[in-house]
Amino acid sequence: MLIGYARISKADGSQSLDLQHDALILNGVDVANCYSDRAPGKKEARPELEACLKALREGDTLVIWKLDRLGRSLHHLVNTVNDLSKRGVGLKVLTGTGAQIDTATSAGRLSFGIFAALADFESDLIRERTMAGLAAARARGRKGGRKFALSKTQVRMAQAAMKNRGTSVADLCKELGVKPVTLYRYVDPNGNLRDYGKRVLSS
Repeated sequence: MLIGYARISKADGSQSLDLQHDALILNGVDVANCYSDRAPGKKEARPELEACLKALREGDTLVIWKLDRLGRSLHHLVNTVNDLSKRGVGLKVLTGTGAQIDTATSAGRLSFGIFAALADFESDLIRERTMAGLAAARARGRKGGRKFALSKTQVRMAQAAMKNRGTSVADLCKELGVKPVTLYRYVDPNGNLRDYGKRVLSS
């Protein structure tokens, strides 16, 4: 099944979703399977994207107009698509930078692999700077490191809740006292543990 996602940056009426919706429908997406948000690219809360990602099943393909409609950053984009790939979900980009990406084809997977390599490079640079900063802080007698936002009990709760398709991510985040972007550091849309969640449970 083809499932489409569209996003515009402004909700004041100065932009329209029509262009993206028309492109999605022209490429075989049923209008009933189109999700859309009106939110800036860096805004964390995008409820329709969350619903879209949760609706995708193995064998489905997510169709987007441009890459920048999906990810807040290169790293976020690569993580999202890698997660879809692990679930057996494809990605097709219709226009703009990355229009050659169609993970259902070998050429498309190769194109995306280049983006993934760049994101890994960016991540390595950030990690290297972070480690250098922590080393400098320790040399001055200070300890660094981010505290976990969720406890072991909360991680288990998040796992169980996200495995239920009827769970409202917004309500769950309110209950846990975190934002959606924080929740997704610990569990994926299907309730599987991510790196932060594994680290909390193993601590």
